[in-house]
Amino acid sequence: MELWQAILLAIIEGLTEYLPVSSTGHMMIASGAMHINQLDFTKLFEVNIQFGAILAVVVLYYKRFFKDLDFYFKLLVAFLPAVVCGLLLSKKIDALLESSLTVAIALLVGGVVLLFVEQFFPQASSEEEKPISYAMAFWIGCFQCIALVPGVSRSAASIIGGFTQGLGRRQAAEFSFFLAVPTMFGASALKLLKSYDKIQTTDLQMLLIGNVVAFLVAILAIKLFVQLLTKYGFRMFGVYRIVIGLILLYILWQYPAML
Repeated sequence: MELWQAILLAIIEGLTEYLPVSSTGHMMIASGAMHINQLDFTKLFEVNIQFGAILAVVVLYYKRFFKDLDFYFKLLVAFLPAVVCGLLLSKKIDALLESSLTVAIALLVGGVVLLFVEQFFPQASSEEEKPISYAMAFWIGCFQCIALVPGVSRSAASIIGGFTQGLGRRQAAEFSFFLAVPTMFGASALKLLKSYDKIQTTDLQMLLIGNVVAFLVAILAIKLFVQLLTKYGFRMFGVYRIVIGLILLYILWQYPAML
């Protein structure tokens, strides 16, 4: 992997990780276009640079992370369903990650869902914040499990989970950001431990640069996403997902070897 390729992937990660558009789908298209998608290091890199995106949330919302222990316990409760499902379905999930068609279909279906989801949850436009109970946190975590299917988008699934619990756009999005910290940290740490003996010095430098870039871009993306979501809702993201899904299907049809 060249340095410019690492930087480009890190930019894509930072931009898409917290938006409901599937960072997996975007990474798949980008790495395939650059012909580096079959490299073992590319797969490690794409997962590891999530550390940078995680740090962006901690920095932007540092007051929440140093508020009280109850906050952490609720995140733990919300995180547990993904842990259980991830352990039970790890082989099936790994197989799905190799399926570009699965990602394309998930992008399309998810796009259609985002076009109409707020019609079913009219309270989504409310700015009022409500206390999040342990039961609510658990159900949001259950929705996050849907994102184990690549292309669904962890952000979209957990935000919709928040809608089912009566949360408004901003509060649902922010809880989704917080929930990303243990979820993405666990996935990134596990991938790093499994591949640690294969990492070379030059790889570590590339990972460091990728994390820094992902961190900086994610800070901007999170701020922009909250503004867009609060003002316009999900519809524009739904349209965007459908377009990306169709592009991915076209690539699979015309240039199957690329992905």
